Amino acid sequence: MREIADKVYWAGKVDDRKVPFHRLILEKGTSYNAYLIKDEKTALIDTVDMLYGKEFVDGLGSEMDLLALDYIIVNHTEPDHSGALGALARKATNAKIVCTAYAVYELMEMYKIDKERFMVVQTGDEISLGEKTLVFHETPFLHTEETMVTYLKEEKILFPCDIFSTHVADKDALSVSELENADSILEDFKVYYKLIMDPHRRYVLPMIDVVKKLDIKMIAPSHGYILDQNVDKYIGIYEENALESKENVKALILFNTMSGNTKKMARMLENELLEHGFEVESINTEKAELEEVLTKIQYADGVLFGTSTKYADIPGNLEAILKELKDLEVEGKPAAAFGSYGWSGEAVEVVQDYLTGAGMKALRSSDVIKSTGMANIEFPLRIRFNPENSTKEIKLAASVFADAIRF
Repeated sequence: MREIADKVYWAGKVDDRKVPFHRLILEKGTSYNAYLIKDEKTALIDTVDMLYGKEFVDGLGSEMDLLALDYIIVNHTEPDHSGALGALARKATNAKIVCTAYAVYELMEMYKIDKERFMVVQTGDEISLGEKTLVFHETPFLHTEETMVTYLKEEKILFPCDIFSTHVADKDALSVSELENADSILEDFKVYYKLIMDPHRRYVLPMIDVVKKLDIKMIAPSHGYILDQNVDKYIGIYEENALESKENVKALILFNTMSGNTKKMARMLENELLEHGFEVESINTEKAELEEVLTKIQYADGVLFGTSTKYADIPGNLEAILKELKDLEVEGKPAAAFGSYGWSGEAVEVVQDYLTGAGMKALRSSDVIKSTGMANIEFPLRIRFNPENSTKEIKLAASVFADAIRF
């Protein structure tokens, strides 16, 4: 262990292998930074990758009586940070596991821990350790839903887990102030942002708003270097990247409808996209000229195609429009299929086939999962009967589509 501030210790693991990570190989390795705070009560913030779980628990046990550990803070449940939790919880039997509500059942399932061990916190909640105080702030989807950050008020240290990290294994330098050239980490810092945080960029600015309200002297992330100087510079890099977007974005929604439910979906999607600041036009294709619609598709930044299903088929004239897509310059243009259905719903999948066949960037659930890890987004978006019963799903889909055409 190594002291980084008064009664605050780094207790992590430097992994200088070529590390497999998110379908990449980290050529420079990485580190799994855990932090121990020793006050009247003792708190551990995050752990290490499960590969090093036993080594971590044994090492921590050599430094302190694990029965004296009061709190284990889990900012993020991914196994490179929570990997030692199961082994640690079995030895530190008096410790409460502190996390967000979303994290509880994930951790229970992953590590077979009883629900009674958990202490759920929300934004603004505090834990007094004696002289020192921990404050918690939820930062969902950075980069999974249960994520939070922990702030040590008296020492002005932010523990943000994956946020503000770098993938570098350095056994000589723990913080940027120990480097001959602190700016040498900037490229790795920016690459990390692009790989891990950028797919979730709509959640970055709300996190920045939280961070800017805190008086931060040091950022102690869970990968790479501790940022103990010029912290505003690193926060600014995140903010600058999150603000990058297209201006004057135009979204087009084309739909047919039988009972009116697909029309309702179109209106709900339109309202969400308007909330994102887009220019949005919705067209019932039964009331539009083919050539006019094809022209609008060409000029739109992204297109949503909605259909009802009639005997496993696309009703009305929407299919005539879809057949023309292959002859338009739409390759790579973001698109998505949606629709309400009753007993089947095949037509939405047929629309998806047309979009893919035309070379459009047709959103699929599998692509969203692979790029963000978000498993609760459905594309093509199929809603059974009344869409007003699926408002949350429609709003989430609209937000993901908005990201696809804005960035």
